[in-house]
Amino acid sequence: MISPKPTPLVLLAPMEGLLDFVLRDILTRVGGIDRCVSEFIRITDQLLPERVFIRVVPELLNGSRTPAGVPVRAQLLGSDAACMADNAARLAAMGSAGIDLNFGCPANIVNRHGGGAALLQDPKSVGRIVAAVRRAVPAAVPVSAKMRLGFHDDALAEDCARAIDEAGASELVVHARTKADGYRPPAYWERIADIRQVVTLPVVANGEIWTLADAARCREVSGCDMLMIGRGAVADPGLGLAIQHSHNADAHAGLVWAALLPHIAEFWQLVCTRLDARSRAGRLKQWLNFLRRRYPQAETAYQQLKTVNDPAHIEAWLARQLYSTLAPEALTTLAMRS
Repeated sequence: MISPKPTPLVLLAPMEGLLDFVLRDILTRVGGIDRCVSEFIRITDQLLPERVFIRVVPELLNGSRTPAGVPVRAQLLGSDAACMADNAARLAAMGSAGIDLNFGCPANIVNRHGGGAALLQDPKSVGRIVAAVRRAVPAAVPVSAKMRLGFHDDALAEDCARAIDEAGASELVVHARTKADGYRPPAYWERIADIRQVVTLPVVANGEIWTLADAARCREVSGCDMLMIGRGAVADPGLGLAIQHSHNADAHAGLVWAALLPHIAEFWQLVCTRLDARSRAGRLKQWLNFLRRRYPQAETAYQQLKTVNDPAHIEAWLARQLYSTLAPEALTTLAMRS
């Protein structure tokens, strides 16, 4: 008898300017996410004060968990091993659920200063950073890393992965594209399988997972039972649940618009209470722009709101949507939450 594949572990990716604590809160309320990683915290030449970490990862004030109870690892980005270690030690003392190290950011402004994916040109430097952080934090605190396949090409992918493994990391996420590839499809999941052959630590597959079919194919090609999803989860907030229930075709048919709409209203409430007024309307439109990939209703909503910046008009639009879509008992529940 062939044993069934294990239920996949689903991680929520760090994405600067998109997957912040507000969207982490909402997506983990939906469910299907086992762990989150924060957006990167840039480390240069100083030990940052606690308030900086809390600004990016306010979950540190809640046991390093989202309000739904999902653990959040803080991610550090930098090239100075000693300074990275000092800041990791401070984060560990603040109770971070782990320390994640960024060797994958493709942003030119980051790469010009030797951070993110630029480090993949020097596997020894990657190893030094991981080793320094591993020594600096208690043994019980996980140290993970996220890398791309390389900078210009993937020639050093295995060398970087070995360096991370030998330096003592507990987990490796591989975004299956190079810096030069950016976010253009495809993702080269077969290269993750190659990397798995040369390391002993657990490997998480990441990149171009938009649908349940993508997740299944990624697992097959990469050999990974741990997946990290980013833009796919933003576009389809039910994707994590679908992946986790993929062994049962009838268990999860997808998150319908009527079930998502209250979460959009909750997102707007959080945006209005936690973020700067100038960015609020833009954040809602940013999410709707992703959602229209999955939901026709989101396309309609985006077209209706794309030139609207007045919060009062957005509130009125949301109220109309809720009253026309949801049953009275659901509206009462939503009102009680807010």
